[in-house]
Amino acid sequence: MPTPSNKPAPQAKIEAAFFDVDNTIVRGSSSYLFGLTAFKHGFFTRKDLYRFAYRQFQFIWRGESAKMMDSIQDRALALIEGHKVSDLLALGDEVYQEQISKRLWPQTVKLAQDHVKAGREVWLVTATPQEIASTIAKKLGLTGGIGTLIDSKNGVYTGSLVGKALHGKAKRKAVKALSKERGISLRRSYAYSDSRNDLPLLTLVGNPVAVNPDGLLKAHARAAGWPILDFKKRELKQNRALSVKKVKS
Repeated sequence: MPTPSNKPAPQAKIEAAFFDVDNTIVRGSSSYLFGLTAFKHGFFTRKDLYRFAYRQFQFIWRGESAKMMDSIQDRALALIEGHKVSDLLALGDEVYQEQISKRLWPQTVKLAQDHVKAGREVWLVTATPQEIASTIAKKLGLTGGIGTLIDSKNGVYTGSLVGKALHGKAKRKAVKALSKERGISLRRSYAYSDSRNDLPLLTLVGNPVAVNPDGLLKAHARAAGWPILDFKKRELKQNRALSVKKVKS
């Protein structure tokens, strides 16, 4: 698990904020956005891209499910098997500039950067591959990213994972381990996510927040009295207002 070299002493009990990525900081699937650039460089076929595009549409409007995540993960691993690690790492900056930066939720990014200004560590915790998580965290000026580890041998991807995908209970376990290592007080920390599958993470901290939540997470958040931030709804209202304004003019 990557951590900055200047880690604080465990007894420091610092505060942190943990952010899911897909549909929380980035609109849709960051893995799919990576795939758009990878396709441009000939890593896989147009047919494969269309399959991912369909999953991207479902992901944005329906939210994630464990079955969907497994399907996307299995397909992605099959596509990168046999490719050089260095080749995909080289795409990082291009993917961010051409795809991810245009699909960031500015409100969530501001929340993350406000936590940084307040002196908290800010970590992205996502099922997205570690390489993508680290790139987004670096570009946004955050502490770091924790993502799914993809196995490689002799610099080539094997098509398998190291351990499990960072999803559901695996996120909770990773954050607990990171917090113990870095001396983070989970009771005083924050977590942000859009998905019911991240309830294990959200219930781990003292300050959970639902962002663009799916139906089940929204219901849970309301019952528990958690803050709910729905930027999708706000965006839809703004788009409707602009449409009405254009018609009138």
